[in-house]
Amino acid sequence: MKNFFPVSALALACAQAIPAAAENSRLEEIIVTSSRVAMPLRQVGTSVSLVTSQDIQERGFLNLADVLRYEPSISVSNTGGAGKATSLRIRGENGFRTKLLIDGIDVTDTSSPQGAPHFEQLSSSGIERVEVLRGPQGLMYGADAGGVVAVTTRRGEPGFTGAVNAEYGRYGTQQLGGHISGGSELMDYAVSGSNYETDGFNSTTTDVELRDDDGYKNTTLHARGGWNFSSGLRAELVGHYVDGDNDYDDCFTNDTFEPTDRCRDDYAQDAWRGSLSQQGEVFSNELAYSSNTIDRKFYAQGQRSFRLESELEQVEYLGNWRQSDALSLVYGAEWKNESIDDGTFDTDRDQDGYYLEYQGNFLENVYVTAGARYDDNEDFGSETTYRASAAYLLGLGDGELKLKGTYGTGFRAPSLYEISYNDSFFAFPPASQVTLDAEKSEGYDLGIGYYANSGWYAQATYFDQDVDDEIFFDSLNFSGYLQGDGASTSKGVELQGEVFLPFSLSLNGNYTYTDTEDADGEPRLRVPEHMANIGASFRPWAGRLTLNLNLRVSHDVADEFNGDIDDYEVLDLSASYRILDSLEIYGRVENLTDEDYVEVPTYNTSGAAGYAGVRYSF
Repeated sequence: MKNFFPVSALALACAQAIPAAAENSRLEEIIVTSSRVAMPLRQVGTSVSLVTSQDIQERGFLNLADVLRYEPSISVSNTGGAGKATSLRIRGENGFRTKLLIDGIDVTDTSSPQGAPHFEQLSSSGIERVEVLRGPQGLMYGADAGGVVAVTTRRGEPGFTGAVNAEYGRYGTQQLGGHISGGSELMDYAVSGSNYETDGFNSTTTDVELRDDDGYKNTTLHARGGWNFSSGLRAELVGHYVDGDNDYDDCFTNDTFEPTDRCRDDYAQDAWRGSLSQQGEVFSNELAYSSNTIDRKFYAQGQRSFRLESELEQVEYLGNWRQSDALSLVYGAEWKNESIDDGTFDTDRDQDGYYLEYQGNFLENVYVTAGARYDDNEDFGSETTYRASAAYLLGLGDGELKLKGTYGTGFRAPSLYEISYNDSFFAFPPASQVTLDAEKSEGYDLGIGYYANSGWYAQATYFDQDVDDEIFFDSLNFSGYLQGDGASTSKGVELQGEVFLPFSLSLNGNYTYTDTEDADGEPRLRVPEHMANIGASFRPWAGRLTLNLNLRVSHDVADEFNGDIDDYEVLDLSASYRILDSLEIYGRVENLTDEDYVEVPTYNTSGAAGYAGVRYSF
């Protein structure tokens, strides 16, 4: 396919047509992640994508990272199948810049080389909604240039409901899952769990000796409960537990340090968050404590080679004062402590943060925000970051035209692992002679979109962002971590749209053009210059039957020293049929055309694979 294909296909998908019955304008969707308080999309000037539980079910993927592949500006790199290291990039930034929150818990692994979440361990089961906030977001989250992925799970409601599901498919894959929830006006609860197993496939193209399947097992439990002391005072407790067991290739034996493909890692995560919130007409406040501990053990030929332990503790206060539509303040403070221990490196540090954002509405259709954040890092001192946004709504025809723009900054202190590695005996010149400093990020975006009252929409966004003094591993000499002298840039265009057609048909799509350069003027690795998703949905019989077809396109990825990533197009098909109101059968075929493609050089990807399941609700 030629490079112009994603653009032309999206143009067709976004063309106005006679709409069938559809939802109201998307501008009424509620967004929380942008400013950490609930706001309708019409008031939000930042770039946010919303993925609902219905989207997750219809796409069918068992790992959340695969679900998010369909969203604009998101590229995912997986190293050989389920449970293998997975990086999620937003707008071309490195995956470790993406902050992942689960019900407000920061699940960053502080022992990973550059402090990153483990998307490969995140099941899509039990998730109610996901918001993806793109661009530098240092103000509210102290995050980096990549953005924020905020996951929200089910919350119990009065009564009692639940569901169970079972799925089986290629590579000996099977999953059992379910959830229950309920409550009263006084209290509520929701519990979900899943057990996933797969034999997998051979992870690497370099495994020429064993050529064995590299399997994966995952057990995930998540619980959320709340107590309503009064109409405006609530306590909530969230718990998240993951146990993962993964086989992979390409490690080294303990005694002779010979390469071997008999490798395994055990992953255990315990995370929880307790909060007390007060909601009033003028003032709202929340105080929360969260803890995220991760324990990873690595084995070569059955013998443990090393272990990584991390903990991230955080205390947060969030306040909101609303005097009028023209004057509202969001403010907060946080303290966090991050630590790592791998037997060689054993260290920790504190960081304090304080932020304030002004929100205002003028002339009934102009919405602005402006704020600043002050962080004080124990190792790297203080830093102030900023963000400002604006949205302007104009009635036009049978809908509204929205203009929006955002400017933001961020900073990232070198991770504990980066610092410890360069100070250890593992490092040598030039890395051992480098004193790492904090990275700083800056970016803006400008967008225009039309949102019809009948539900169809089309929008375009231009983004431009850069990271100064980017830290990276010396992949040429393997000496340790180096720091670029200058800016690494990422800029491009996002196009999105959805249109409803007669006969229960709808078309949706997004296309992202991304132009990246590192400090040396070279393209960033594993970032497609052209990336698109073109989807079609068919929902006849009052939605009892659902068919979804999606084409995922990746073109023009920079070559790497250890292999090239060719252009590819992957077609996915999913279907479900509701036999009874409470009983549903579903299935999907991933990589329907059996495309032979690569996301990371020397690592295999799945061929055509079919999966089928049944879901019972009560």
